[in-house]
Amino acid sequence: MIKVYSDQIWDLISKDVEIKNLASGFQFTEGPIWHPRSHHLLFSDVPGNVRLQYTLDQKVKEVQRPSQKCNGMTYDADLNLIVCEHLSSSLILEGVGGHREVVASHFEEKQLNSPNDVCLRSDGSIYFSDPTYGRMPGFGEERSQELNFQGVYRVSPERTLELVVEKDCYEQPNGLCFSPDESLLYINDSPRALIDVYQVALDGSLYGRKRFAENIGDGSIEGGIPDGMKCDEFGNIWVTGPKGLWIFNSEGKLIAVIEIPEHTANLHWGGPDWRTLFITASTSVYALYTKVGPHIESFMRASCDSH
Repeated sequence: MIKVYSDQIWDLISKDVEIKNLASGFQFTEGPIWHPRSHHLLFSDVPGNVRLQYTLDQKVKEVQRPSQKCNGMTYDADLNLIVCEHLSSSLILEGVGGHREVVASHFEEKQLNSPNDVCLRSDGSIYFSDPTYGRMPGFGEERSQELNFQGVYRVSPERTLELVVEKDCYEQPNGLCFSPDESLLYINDSPRALIDVYQVALDGSLYGRKRFAENIGDGSIEGGIPDGMKCDEFGNIWVTGPKGLWIFNSEGKLIAVIEIPEHTANLHWGGPDWRTLFITASTSVYALYTKVGPHIESFMRASCDSH
């Protein structure tokens, strides 16, 4: 079922769009990311402590166990995998050749909470959220917090780490994504059920914080919270939330909610034409076909390069 608030939605999906359950039987799926050359979807079963791979022939296989209860994932321009690990409280780069690099693990000499979601700017800098979900039972390991705030960070191409929001900005910063021209960065706060938008300076710092959307549920995990978030090629924001996918236009107007049978957690476009929207939702992975694709990130261009 689709709750329509604006006919703009029909420019993004067809009226007879089908929501397919691709795979099921997991504990809590997260972190979907599409490989542009191998044409497979990586995703994580966080409580299961395993990373999995879904291929176009509808096969699922384990690719890493234990996975440090990893959550958000993306690729850099060289197709190195960037991973948010809950158990290690670290942001990790897994190189194409198999090497492992700790990109960020501490701020002000204190261990990060639990990096949760991540996105890259075309200059190679990495932005990630750091709530405390990985210090809770199930999603991570119950343990005390060293930092006294939950932040959003930038790692420069030179690997320097900086906090890009005020320390008291967010209760649990979660999903984040850039606008197509990278002039804006969107950040959601799950318990407060809102999305903020910032302008991005040339040096990668953020300024001009504004409220983009709010009342995306009541902030309770049971009812569904704003979580994973992506921007399409036209600047619309797609965010997982209560009952499914919430879609806002670039002005912050809610245009539709696409209902999904389970609590949604994250999403990512993929497929050979970048029009299949993969959705991780509780015990399953779902997909639907869209008329639009994602805003093009550096790693997506690798599909056009020679291998």
